[in-house]
Amino acid sequence: MTGGRLRPHGLFQKYFLVLFLAVVIPLTANGLSEAWFGYRDQRARLDQLLGVEARSAAARIQGFLDGITGQLGWLVQLPWTEEPDERRRIDALRLLRQVPAIVSLTLVDGTGRERLYVSRVGLNRTESRTDRSTEAPVTGARSARIWYSEVSYYRGSEPYLTVAISGNRPSVGVVVAEVNLKLIWDVISAIRVGETGFAFVMDRPSRLVAHPDISLVLRGSDEATLAPFQAARQAVQSANTGFVTSRDAEGSHIAVAAAPIAGPDWTVVVEQPLSEAFGPIYAALWRTAALLLGGAAFASLLAFALARRMTEPIRLLEEGTERIGAGQFEHRIEIRTGDELQRLADSFNAMVAELALSQERQERIAKLRRFLAPQVAQLVDHVGDDTLLEGHRTEVVVVFCDLRGFTAFSARATPEEVMSVLSEYYEALGHIITKYAATLTSFSGDGLMVLVNAPVPVAEPALRAVDLAVEMQRSVQELIVDWQTRGHRIGFGVGLAMGPATVGRIGYESRFDYTAIGSVVNLAARLCAAAADREILTDAAVADVVKDKCSLIPLGPRAIKGYEDELPVFSILFESRSDAA
Repeated sequence: MTGGRLRPHGLFQKYFLVLFLAVVIPLTANGLSEAWFGYRDQRARLDQLLGVEARSAAARIQGFLDGITGQLGWLVQLPWTEEPDERRRIDALRLLRQVPAIVSLTLVDGTGRERLYVSRVGLNRTESRTDRSTEAPVTGARSARIWYSEVSYYRGSEPYLTVAISGNRPSVGVVVAEVNLKLIWDVISAIRVGETGFAFVMDRPSRLVAHPDISLVLRGSDEATLAPFQAARQAVQSANTGFVTSRDAEGSHIAVAAAPIAGPDWTVVVEQPLSEAFGPIYAALWRTAALLLGGAAFASLLAFALARRMTEPIRLLEEGTERIGAGQFEHRIEIRTGDELQRLADSFNAMVAELALSQERQERIAKLRRFLAPQVAQLVDHVGDDTLLEGHRTEVVVVFCDLRGFTAFSARATPEEVMSVLSEYYEALGHIITKYAATLTSFSGDGLMVLVNAPVPVAEPALRAVDLAVEMQRSVQELIVDWQTRGHRIGFGVGLAMGPATVGRIGYESRFDYTAIGSVVNLAARLCAAAADREILTDAAVADVVKDKCSLIPLGPRAIKGYEDELPVFSILFESRSDAA
């Protein structure tokens, strides 16, 4: 025993490491989980924020355009006459004053001829009668009532949009307006997401229509300028859900969301730098890292103090166990730490008194051997108590077997012959049951019920039960050959099924039996009743486990008594010893 003594130095290191990890691992797990859930929550909030801002901006720009189209609609209410219409000219000039975004207005009559042109930057015209019926704004407005052009850039810089509206009747004509989109800048520049996030608008060909930095818009369709904005729009349109990540002109990562503007087919894109969007998460990670460092330092001090305190009591415990193991039952371990170590020492001291009760326990185990299967009693003896026999639920394989034609045989045979056949029968099966560590729970007449995997757990219970059933058939078939020479017509069938069951001992104080209760027991009994001579029937659960390890014949669904639906049944092929010879 001296050579196997724990060294205090090694024991100290072990406890120090365990106690240290006991503090650091939960702190690390908590920090990682908080970071993950915080990231997920922040991502959901960012998705909601960017989506709301994008939809809000789209709605305001849509309102801006709807306001213009609503004003233009008043100019196409009445049909034209051949005479100049002074009132329309006054209404058009008034509209220019009311809507600063409109640069020019062109009114075309029902025949497609220009009747009025007013402009902020050009000369006004009246009754020019120029034919504009084939121009895109006129044809587009007549087919869709409201027509929007592609964004154009005046002198390659300022963005313009042409809007054309037709009246409810062809005779009232069409009004065509040139709209300066620089005024949308007021809407876009008011949008702020966090500290540095903003929004911008792009048309169908992915050119800038509005941006808080108006100089970017005034650069027109410069590809170098538009590239990062086009990439952001393409990323969010490809994802088609929530926000996505992209890169801005400086190459920094950004979060992007978008919303459509239906009329001119524009897109409002809202972006925010990821460094700002996930700023709270980064701060939380730094706090977590600081907490981990502090926790690690605290854990080191705590583990050092506790490990030192535990080393000496454990050494005393080790010495005490050696002396008690050597038979010095008068020895007592004295530890006064007021904790679990002291209670452990008291338990060792109580162990000496418990030894006096061991003989009584052994006698009780001997009584159990009289009614339990040998391996069950042996297991109870090994563990020192019979708690494993208490009721619990577990996976078992139930094997039923009985003799075919035994009732008729027992009716005509002498009692001595009946008992002789049963004695040979049970002697053969008893050795096989013990060999495969199975549990014989009950026998009645010529029938047996055997459990595999309870209470003694075994490896591959299904395969072991199949091997058990096959060896049963082989042994009994050899007996049947002898019985037939004596004029007895007896057969032997086996049924087995696997599934969960409630297992445990039942009975009263002076008599207990170990058994299983559940539908799997009923199924195995039904399969046994359906099995003919030399036949082993099993359910699908056993067949599925052993299908690659033994020969099976699917018998198809069969009606089983006690079950509403037909169940698949399989026959296990085996080769008797006489066949093998």
